[in-house]
Amino acid sequence: MFGAIDAPQPTPAAGAAEPPDPGAQPIHGPEQQAEPHGPEHHGPEQHHPEQQRDKLSAVGGLAALSLDAMASVAYGPESIVLVLAAAGGYGLGFTLPVTAAIAVLLAVLVASYRQVIAAFPDGGGSYAVAKAHLGRRAALTAAASLVIDYILNVAVSVTAGVAALTSAVPGLAADRVWLCLGVLALVTAVNLRGIAESARWFMVPTAVFVLSILAIVVVGLFRDAPASTAAAAGHASALAGGATSVGALLLLLRAFAAGCSALTGVEAVANAVPSFRAPRVRRAQHTEVALGGLLGVMLIGLAVLIGRFHLQPVEGVTVLAQLADASLGHGFGFYLVQFATVVLLGLAANTSFGGLPVLMRLLARDNHLPHVFALRADHQVHRHGVLFLALVSGVLLVGSGGDVNRLVPLFAIGVFVGFTICQIGMVRHWNRERGPGWRGKALLNGFGAFLTGVATLVVTGTKFTEGAWGICLALPLMVLLFELVHRTYLRIGARLELGRVPGPVTRQRSLVVVPVHAITRLTREALSAAASLGDEVLAVTVVHTAPDPEDRRAAEALRRDWELWRPGVPLVEIADAHRRLGRPIAAFVGELGSERAYDRITVLIPEVEPARLWQRVLQNQRGAVIDRALRRHSDAVVCRLRLRM
Repeated sequence: MFGAIDAPQPTPAAGAAEPPDPGAQPIHGPEQQAEPHGPEHHGPEQHHPEQQRDKLSAVGGLAALSLDAMASVAYGPESIVLVLAAAGGYGLGFTLPVTAAIAVLLAVLVASYRQVIAAFPDGGGSYAVAKAHLGRRAALTAAASLVIDYILNVAVSVTAGVAALTSAVPGLAADRVWLCLGVLALVTAVNLRGIAESARWFMVPTAVFVLSILAIVVVGLFRDAPASTAAAAGHASALAGGATSVGALLLLLRAFAAGCSALTGVEAVANAVPSFRAPRVRRAQHTEVALGGLLGVMLIGLAVLIGRFHLQPVEGVTVLAQLADASLGHGFGFYLVQFATVVLLGLAANTSFGGLPVLMRLLARDNHLPHVFALRADHQVHRHGVLFLALVSGVLLVGSGGDVNRLVPLFAIGVFVGFTICQIGMVRHWNRERGPGWRGKALLNGFGAFLTGVATLVVTGTKFTEGAWGICLALPLMVLLFELVHRTYLRIGARLELGRVPGPVTRQRSLVVVPVHAITRLTREALSAAASLGDEVLAVTVVHTAPDPEDRRAAEALRRDWELWRPGVPLVEIADAHRRLGRPIAAFVGELGSERAYDRITVLIPEVEPARLWQRVLQNQRGAVIDRALRRHSDAVVCRLRLRM
């Protein structure tokens, strides 16, 4: 008896016909093209109550998809201040103008992505825009940039949150990698329950953080002087002395590019439109506008307070901590802000879990990724995309040792590439549509493309030697990977003649080979199934010719029992001197195929499926050995007949 692996019925090997995959678009043959997924190709929304419960409301969208953008308030203003501090107090005077420029870019991006949501309700963001208006190569570049950014966002968010925690509790610093992996496991587990479930879990931390930042801004505007400076007391200033306006333009560009890290996550809503409840376009647009409004108010408000309180960067204390100290005092409010910041930074990875699986689904539907990424599990979860993101992010966390400073130089480059491609694509979109006010919309997107393009160049140039070269290398490699997958699917489609009417159905002369090891009920079931599958059935067993009395007695016993049983199926003994199992059977099947006596040869491997999971360790795995050998060394169709015990 062949020791068991799974399922009681014969399962055809790869290459047999399968039912259509409801979550994935079929492979396109050479004469087929993937249809664009713009609004003109999008059918009416289906209102299924059970599915709607697993989708996002507008408020839920803020909690599930805006954590990345909201958390950037903790490090965006600080990035600006740290760059401007190189020019001393003179440079810090430009904090508000630089932040205002970023807020203008934020408004442009929000307006643009609001239009993208309406034009591409199937999601995909910059990938969908580029695919419709800039061609496949630009679309794949946008997709690759977003994939890289989403992965890095998870790693950066988790390490930043753990870094904030270890700053408050230094004794945990030695275990930061395990803490990072623990946070990642928590976020992954919640997202495997569905994006709506993650929104419910993370709604309270998001609300606490946003209200805390707004409280800092509102209370600070009513203060003429800082309520407390205890947080910065005793820490060395990071302000450069004696620097003035040398290289002012370059300094401002670098500050603008550094502050643009606060804009990562703005595109997540447009990428995940299908995750919203009906009417999904309107809900997603409301979420995008709310995200932009809150983020803009918080950025501008904090920049005003930085100038109002004349704050300077100090070593070991964040700018946000100084602002909380100055506005709320060094009491409960201060520690509440710190705690909320730690939690939100750690959970900001949730934005990637909401956006990347949807993007991977679209790529899989267009045959640029394996179709498994288009499958959906319970609660509308793209489980394979979630697990892929968790696995790659975990590798990054372990490789970086949980050190956020190793990951930050790589961050934000990918998303700005996507921003720029999306803006250019929308310019072409309006140029083609030429509807009312199209010139103004195209001008807005063109201006946004210029700003994001400049930011991309500056960020890449200033961080190239710090690790950004890796992103510049990874982008084209990922595009090549997408192209390779696509070409492979095209070849498979051509072999399967997809898109063509097949020829007439004809009867084929077939032989079914059944490997046996002993005579049991499983043997009878296998031979009965084989008789219904083919014109002829042949049982085979491997006989070891080594001078081993036990092997000889076993072969003689099987031969004697077979003659007594007389199942009506001949038993062929395959001799082998090396105590192998799979290769002799594969060689025998190959010889049968070379004789051209049969149109099709099928090997039916009988196995037992145990009643309990732990019992699988008791199996001898003979079936798996034969399966691997046949797939590698023969062209036979391989089926696994699994008898459930």
